[in-house]
Parts: sequence; C-alpha cells; structure tokens
Amino acid sequence: MDAAVLRTIGKPPRLEQFPEPIPGEGEVLVHVRAAALKPVEKQLASGTHYASPTELPVVCGVDGVGYLDDGTRVFFGGPRFPFGAMAERTVVARSRCFEIPEALDDATAAALANPGVSAWLTLTWRAKLAPGETVLVLGATGVTGKLAVEIAKLLGAGRVVAAGRNEQVLNTLREHGADATIRLDIPDLAEAYAREAGFNVVIDYLWGRPTEALLAAMTSPEFAVAGRETL
Repeated sequence: MDAAVLRTIGKPPRLEQFPEPIPGEGEVLVHVRAAALKPVEKQLASGTHYASPTELPVVCGVDGVGYLDDGTRVFFGGPRFPFGAMAERTVVARSRCFEIPEALDDATAAALANPGVSAWLTLTWRAKLAPGETVLVLGATGVTGKLAVEIAKLLGAGRVVAAGRNEQVLNTLREHGADATIRLDIPDLAEAYAREAGFNVVIDYLWGRPTEALLAAMTSPEFAVAGRETL
C-alpha cells in the first residue's frame, strides 16, 4: 500500500510502499480517507517530541478519518506502531474509533478532531468548567483557541472573554461565543485584564508576556495552561 514513510529522523517522509497492516485481537482495519498534518506530526518526525520514534521506518500520522470493513465511517487515533494515519490503510484498537456525523465531511472531521478534543478536555477535565463561570482564552485567534471559545459557551460558560493579537479574527469571535475581546498587542494589557476581572477559568495557549500581564492582574482563578501542568 502507499504510505508516507519516515526512514530518518529530521528528514521529510516519502511516499512509498509499506507492508499491509493485519488487525490483531481487539483491532480493526481502517481504510483511510483523510489525515490531518498538525504540529505534533512535524515534531515527531523531527525528533523534537518526547514520543518521537526510536525505531524506523514508521508511517507518519497519529489520527485521521476512514471507513471500517463494515462501512462505518470513523475518526481514529493512535494506530499501532509502525503503522500510521498517512497511509491507504492502518490498524487501530476498536476502542479508539468513533463514529462521525454524516453532515461532517472527511477533511473537516480529520482537521477538527485534534484541536477540538484538546479544547474540550482542557475545559472539562483539566479546568472543570462549571455552568455560569467566566472563561478567559489567551490565544483565542488560533485554531484551538477559537474552538475553546465556542466550546466554553456550549458547555454553559456565563461569560467568555477572547484575547488575541489578530484584530480581524477577534472581531469575528463574538459570533462564536465571545462576550468580550482583548487585544494582546496593547501596552496596558494588565489594565485591560483588570477591566474584565472575575475570571474563574483561564485557558492559556500563549505563555510569555500575555500570561505575565494576567498574573499581575488576576486574583485566584483556575489556571489551565494547555500542554503543561495546571498552576
């Protein structure tokens, strides 16, 4: 089968033939239709991720969308090594496959799942957002940040404040759940935070100056730093 095969860490994968996957107990064969290229794939292939492969060759791709042999369309994650999502077929534990609504096309489902689940888990599992609470999203103009704004509102947040640098994108976020916005390139950032005081949950995708200014202005919200331990 054709696959994006990584043979050398730090070098781009190449499209070439790779052995067919054979499902084992509790596994299913997935006929892949779409696989998203995300920062984590680049980090894994470059050797800069803690889970970068130590054995090669390996097929790239950690998740995607495809069909099972019975015709079920699924989002899948975590193919069994050395198989990956960037191939005609892959093998995955059945428990790691999730059916997709018919209205969602393959490419959108593949691109949406990783940042969407990341934002949802940050809000529900890490920050434990409760209905009516106020949420601040730092980095709200990025893909995951925009989803975090919308998901926070869907989960019942009473107020969602979106903070980012891209003014054009910020202006669109009020249509997707943001009750207020903060531009992060202003000089009096701490004062801007203070004017929107009362954050129960802060989702931080940026770190650096925006976080320092927030720490100077905040009292004691639940602070969920995406990708690191909760403070």
